[in-house]
Amino acid sequence: MSRFDITQTNVAVRRLIETTTDPRHRWLLQAYDRHRNLEMAGRWKEIFAPEMTVDHPIYHFNVFGINTVLDGAEAVQAVYDEWSRTAQCVFYAEDEKLAVGDNMIVSTATIYQQTPGALLVAAGAPVDPDAHYLVANVEHMIWPYDDEGRLVGEDVWEIDESKRQIIPLDPAEVLSIEQTSTLLAPYLTELAPRPW
Repeated sequence: MSRFDITQTNVAVRRLIETTTDPRHRWLLQAYDRHRNLEMAGRWKEIFAPEMTVDHPIYHFNVFGINTVLDGAEAVQAVYDEWSRTAQCVFYAEDEKLAVGDNMIVSTATIYQQTPGALLVAAGAPVDPDAHYLVANVEHMIWPYDDEGRLVGEDVWEIDESKRQIIPLDPAEVLSIEQTSTLLAPYLTELAPRPW
């Protein structure tokens, strides 16, 4: 039995959806929930549907000592593709706090990302290259949306490097894309038409 449950990664999002009455805010949260589930299920191509994401998204990442900008759909898609191929799209969130406005969603959480040991070794971490790990850190995220409710990009940054952890995974705890796709299938509902 795993210590982690990918079906609970978005539990804070689902709780906020239940209590949100503003139709636009509720729809943005549903799009956010769908985006994250698609990403974790390895179905990232669906994130780029025209009703979900602008043609030229821009992502800013400042995590794990890497500060980078992904400028445009091709750059963002290349990262999603790599994460799906290496199962780095497996995420868990703990103690997530969210806020939603007309044009953004803001989140703070401890995020755990499944990562092959070989990639960590290449980055200088003293780990077993044949094992898998969860790399954990405390992150702030801002996801801006345009007036049509489409994702404009992501701004993600690690707020306290001293809380970063590398947690060894038992082989039975390592999830494949096929497993996450099956586990998350009940949460991958289609978006309703925009209510505005």
